[in-house]
Amino acid sequence: MRKIKVYRNEWKYCCSLNELQIIGSRLDAVMDKDEYGGADGRYRIRSLYFDDYTNACARANDLGLSERVKYRVRYYNDRSDRLRLERKEKSEGRCHKTSCPITAEELALIMAGRAGEVFWRTDEPLLQMFCVRCMTGLLAPAAVIDFERRAYVEKITNIRITMDQNISVSDDFGRFTDGGYLCYPIQEAGEHVLEVKFDHILPSYIKHIVTDHHLIQSSFSKYALGRKTLQRMGR
Repeated sequence: MRKIKVYRNEWKYCCSLNELQIIGSRLDAVMDKDEYGGADGRYRIRSLYFDDYTNACARANDLGLSERVKYRVRYYNDRSDRLRLERKEKSEGRCHKTSCPITAEELALIMAGRAGEVFWRTDEPLLQMFCVRCMTGLLAPAAVIDFERRAYVEKITNIRITMDQNISVSDDFGRFTDGGYLCYPIQEAGEHVLEVKFDHILPSYIKHIVTDHHLIQSSFSKYALGRKTLQRMGR
């Protein structure tokens, strides 16, 4: 039976460290910390984004297109032995994400232009779809986005609130899995990102915590801003 896609709301806000700390202290009382993090709920995320030869993904963000798709490979903290391929689809302001495991060997083959070999080896539908896109759309590594995250979850209503700090970008794709790449910050000092993700309705007690600071909702894209940063750096 084919599963129905569930699209989630994803509200984003650019805010200061002080605003994050105040919101975080209030969320501590009503939400659980994410299981990926330590005692303080913090962890590092490294993502390798792919784009085609026309930079269609980056241009779609710049144009504000309502229908967008991105592919990325991600791992948490230093666990590059647990890579995951993700397909993030956006439609009319709401998001749907699917993911599957991918090995370091499979990623290396794809980056070397040998996606066809991976296609015939794997039984993962998402990985097969990605391989086809790499072969037909000439998808290739475009940016490594690196940042620290503190996250809160409400499992019953499937709400997730994340606070992302020290967001940076690199084009040293060959060192993605060892984390030894040179990074460039993509925001001004003191700027960070708050994201609120939920399915249908955001309870008022959580909404008030977020909106009490008069934050302005933004269409912030780490990938798009990272690409612009690389361009400014002459990369």
